[in-house]
Amino acid sequence: MKTRLPIVFSLAALLTAAASAQQPVPSGEFTKIQLTDQFWAEGAAYGDFNHDGKMDVVYGPYWFEGPDFKVRHTYRPDTEKSKVKTADGKEIEIPGFKGALGNENGYSDNFLTYVYDFNGDGWPDILVIGWPGKEAYWYENPKGADTPWSKHLAWDVVDNESPMLADLFGTGKPVLVCCSGGYIGYAEPDWKDPEEKWKFHPVSPKGTYQRYTHGIGIGDVNGDGRMDILEATGWWEQPKSLDGDPVWKKHEFQFGSGGAQMYVYDVNGDGKPDIITSLEAHKHGIAWFEQTNDNGVEGWTKHIIVGDKPEDNPQGVMFTQPHALWLQDMNGDGLPDLVTGKRFWAHGPTGDIDPNSPPVLYWFELKRNAGKVEWIAHLIDDKSGVGCQVMAGDLNGDGKPDVIVGNKRGAFVFLRK
Repeated sequence: MKTRLPIVFSLAALLTAAASAQQPVPSGEFTKIQLTDQFWAEGAAYGDFNHDGKMDVVYGPYWFEGPDFKVRHTYRPDTEKSKVKTADGKEIEIPGFKGALGNENGYSDNFLTYVYDFNGDGWPDILVIGWPGKEAYWYENPKGADTPWSKHLAWDVVDNESPMLADLFGTGKPVLVCCSGGYIGYAEPDWKDPEEKWKFHPVSPKGTYQRYTHGIGIGDVNGDGRMDILEATGWWEQPKSLDGDPVWKKHEFQFGSGGAQMYVYDVNGDGKPDIITSLEAHKHGIAWFEQTNDNGVEGWTKHIIVGDKPEDNPQGVMFTQPHALWLQDMNGDGLPDLVTGKRFWAHGPTGDIDPNSPPVLYWFELKRNAGKVEWIAHLIDDKSGVGCQVMAGDLNGDGKPDVIVGNKRGAFVFLRK
C-alpha cells in the first residue's frame, strides 16, 4: 500500500497558514463520491441491507446500493422541504433541511445513525438518533423488500451529542451509551422482545448532564477487562456486578471542556490504556491523554494532536469544530489511526468560530518510534468535513478502509485507492 509523505511546513509556511487558514493539498489517496448534496443528517453508516454481498450506505431517510451507490432507496419518510434563497435573492424550495444549498442555518432530525440486526432475523436494521433530548428509533429491515421499514421506539430521551452504540459488556450485543434525564448511563434492548422500548440504566448520580452535553465514549481504562464509560469530566469504572443498577465509581479528570466521541487505546505502547478525544467540539483541539501512575497515583498527561494554532501540529494542521472522531487502522500496520475533521456549519455560516474555512477531513496516522508518538496528517478532502459522526470501514471489499461522511453538505463516500 502506497503512503504519501507528509507535507512538512517551513516556519514561513506556518505563518502563512496561520494568517490565511490554508490547508495542505488533499493526498489523492481516496476516490470521492458524493451521494447527494441535500442535507438530511449529521452522520451516515453502512451495512448490506439487500443481502447482495456488497456494502450499502445509509444517510438520512435513504440507503444507497453499493458498490457504486447510484441506486437510492427510501426506507422512511422524506417529506421535509426547506425554502432557501439563491445567490440572486430568489427563494426556492429544496428537499431536506437548510444547509449548504442555501445560506441560512438549519438542523436535521437525524444527528447520528447506526446499523445493527436488532431483532436477530439476519437482516441489518437502522438506528436513528434524532435531535438531542428526543427519541431514538430503530427501523426494521423488511428483508430486502423495497417498502417503508417498520418504525420502533428505542428510547425516548437520548441526551448528549455523541451517543454511542457499542458493546459495553463484551456480550456481542450493543447498548446505547448516552445521557438521559440528568444521568450518564446506557439504554439496553430487551433482546427477547426487541420491539419493546429499551431500558435506561444510570451509572451516575443525577447531575447536570443534558441534551447538549458534549463528549462520551467507552473503553477499559484500568485494564480490569471491563469496559468503562468516559466523559469530559472523568471516567466511570464498571463494577464487578451490575445487580441493582449500582452507581459506578467516578475517577475525576478534565478531558477538555466537551468534545465528541472518546476512545481508549494504548497509544504509546507502554501497557497503560490512554484516552483520545477532541477537547471542544465547537472550538479547537484534539488530544490524547497519556495515562501515568506515579507511586500508585493515577494521572494523565495531555498531548496535543491538533491545537488552536498551526505550530501546535508538526505539519501545521489546524482546524476548528472537531465534532466527530473515529478510530480505524487505515494503513494495515496494526495500529489504529484517527479519522476526524471540521464539522461543516455546526451552527450555520456565522456561528461559532471560523465557520467558513475549508471543511477538511483527515486521517492521522499513528506511528511509534523509540517510545515517541507521532500522528501524521493525511488530508482526505477539503470540501466535505464531518458532521456529528464520521465512520470508516471496508465498503467495496478490497481490504482497505473507506470513509463515510454525512453533514450539511450532503453525504460522501471516500474509497481508498
